[in-house]
Amino acid sequence: MKLQQGISKHLDALVAFRRDLHAHPELKYEEQRTAERVAAALERLGLPVHRGLGETGVVASLRGRGPRADDPARAIGLRADMDALPVHEGNTFAHVSTHPGRMHACGHDGHTAMLLGAATVLAENPDFDGTVHFIFQPAEEGGAGARAMMDDGLFRLFPMQAVFALHNWPALKAGEFGVRVGPIMAAACRFEIRVTGRGAHAAMPHTGIDPIPVACAIVTQLQLLVSRGSDPLDSAVLTVGQIDSGTVENIIPSLAVIKGTCRTLRNETMDMLVEGLERIAGHVAAAHHATAEVIIKPGYPCTVNHATETEFAADVMTELVGERNVHRDILPAMTSEDFGFMLEAVPGCYGFIGNGGVAHACEGLHSPNYDFNDDILGLGSSFFARVVQRWFANDAAG
Repeated sequence: MKLQQGISKHLDALVAFRRDLHAHPELKYEEQRTAERVAAALERLGLPVHRGLGETGVVASLRGRGPRADDPARAIGLRADMDALPVHEGNTFAHVSTHPGRMHACGHDGHTAMLLGAATVLAENPDFDGTVHFIFQPAEEGGAGARAMMDDGLFRLFPMQAVFALHNWPALKAGEFGVRVGPIMAAACRFEIRVTGRGAHAAMPHTGIDPIPVACAIVTQLQLLVSRGSDPLDSAVLTVGQIDSGTVENIIPSLAVIKGTCRTLRNETMDMLVEGLERIAGHVAAAHHATAEVIIKPGYPCTVNHATETEFAADVMTELVGERNVHRDILPAMTSEDFGFMLEAVPGCYGFIGNGGVAHACEGLHSPNYDFNDDILGLGSSFFARVVQRWFANDAAG
């Protein structure tokens, strides 16, 4: 493993910073303390800091000292997310969450620390010919913070040719990376189907229209959207996670509510599932003299990596850990990520950095017993820093 020169002396401080964030988690759009700590650290490095994009987002810029660094066209972005999850932590170590019901169960505290580490070593030695924008984003967990920063002018205020991000991945061992060209994270949406019938006494079902068996029939038919409606070589998931209806056992209710989620690796497949939800729910309900209202709650688009930037990122990963430790065609995940919004606007790459192989990091993401593996802080920081140096050294910006 070849860490970035100069990062080792900062590792203790990065660990302390990361654990402080872990002990003080903040949910989407509430990252006031986190943003303040990040901004203060960047200002100590002498970087100009822009606050408030996407409510609590922070952007800092560092101009290299190369002869063409003043060219505004020569810029790239590095992004880390800052928010925590509404999960009650089950750990007992010293840096456990001090806020019951909130914790960093997805490692965004580590992402933030890694990007700050890269900013630190690059600010000490800005030997690159361009500008890098360090993007600390709020509200990745369900709040579309990436889109909020973009709506507030992220790419207008800080134009860039490419943007890069990492997510820790417990399924990979520490010292490994994963990446792929094309979709690496799924598009997602949530749906709600409100089936309306007519209430009645349980002993006289013929006087009402029972929405519960209608809802059950709809759920059964929805399974055909994936098994018979999508290409077997495509990837799609439709999951019903909740059905609510009724108040007591001897009354037929007038309403049944179905809630679920769809995940796909192609936006066209998502369109097919949404159309199918509306068609099946409406026709099945009508067949039983009920009605069905379908409410679609759009989520994140597919996170689709661009070919040039992904091959470049994979080469940087290989330089750090060797070819055998870089999975250049890793299987995509059906989880979703709002970095997909950024990749729709700017070419770039989203990759995985291995986080597994030690007891405290083996719990999966979003687990109440999860903790970020501090042993990879130096490697993650090195990746971000090396991306900047190699991008401009290879004159990829030109």
